[in-house]
Amino acid sequence: MGIGGSGLSAYANIARAWGADVRGWDAQETIFTETLEGIEIDLGGDPAPPEGFEAVVSTAHLARCDGTPRAAFLAELVAAQPSIVVTGAHGKTTTTAMIAFVLRETSNDPAWIVGGVVPQLGGNAGIGTGWLVVEGDESDRSAFALRPRIAVVTNVELDHHAAYGSTAELETTIEAWLTDVPEVVRGWELEPVDFVLAVPGEHNRRNAAAALETLVRVGVDREEAIAALSRFEGADRRFQLVGERGGVTVIDDYGHNPTELRAALETARARADGRLIAIYVPHVVERTRHLHRELGETLGLADVAIVTDFVGRRDAPREGVTGRLVLDDVPDPTRRIWAPALHDASHLALRVVRPGDLVVTLGVGEPWRVARAIVAGLPDGAGSA
Repeated sequence: MGIGGSGLSAYANIARAWGADVRGWDAQETIFTETLEGIEIDLGGDPAPPEGFEAVVSTAHLARCDGTPRAAFLAELVAAQPSIVVTGAHGKTTTTAMIAFVLRETSNDPAWIVGGVVPQLGGNAGIGTGWLVVEGDESDRSAFALRPRIAVVTNVELDHHAAYGSTAELETTIEAWLTDVPEVVRGWELEPVDFVLAVPGEHNRRNAAAALETLVRVGVDREEAIAALSRFEGADRRFQLVGERGGVTVIDDYGHNPTELRAALETARARADGRLIAIYVPHVVERTRHLHRELGETLGLADVAIVTDFVGRRDAPREGVTGRLVLDDVPDPTRRIWAPALHDASHLALRVVRPGDLVVTLGVGEPWRVARAIVAGLPDGAGSA
């Protein structure tokens, strides 16, 4: 229930690979349902588990259906074989994918559960007899129910204000979990790698450093690990090229908090020949309430900032909290554009874009739809405004 989410889609794929009969339900189609070919999925309406099936329920739908919570099911999977769990505020999807990719490339036969689609791995989940490499989610504390052999914490930053009252509470929670883990890799204690990567940005050099340290600890030869890491091309929605048309480049990125937005926009700025156009889709009300100033200031790195209202909002609405709070805090001279819905964002972007521009869509959930619509709507020679 919620099979189209980044987590449950991966669990569904690995459960199917381990021999289970799998069906699913979600409220609507998502980018992750594209990874579930051959699985019967009900879309819309109320979830109704077929007779004889065990229901595994995502956090977003716990009130709609009885069953095993997502976190408990993941704990079962992690307990099934020696595991590496990667968590942190930023970079956990990429770091998890890097580790799994290198283990596979060096004939270590890993299994993996990643919160993103990784083309080089053939999806977001796979099976093997070696290490199980898992992305753990600190946002709902589900990572802390997992008992891996090795824990990788990429970084610690307060990003989920509904789950933690302060950075100190988050730090205490993580450290308490780590006391029961035999080996720990702390990303912030490592220097960024200095070899050439196929994925851009300083943040990915830090992700690669955490991955490399982990790989060496599990016995992979350092030089072999470096060679494989240099071939890693990234996960979908992590600074992903969606298309180029009419002299315009469109990138989609999962970045959704100030640190991630800054990393994506600084990387984009270094690649842009013309203007940088940022489209941000907020997803979490509490994050927006607490961080709208920082989000707005970071979007000021772009020449044009387009902000939508909440799409697929994850938490309860709050009076006075909308995407306009972010837009209002974008500083001059950045051009500010309000686009209430996704179709407004793509339509307005197509009106202002011109040859040489680089467009970056940002956020959790549905921004990829905007990116695809922009590429589809670009003429062979983009206009100007």
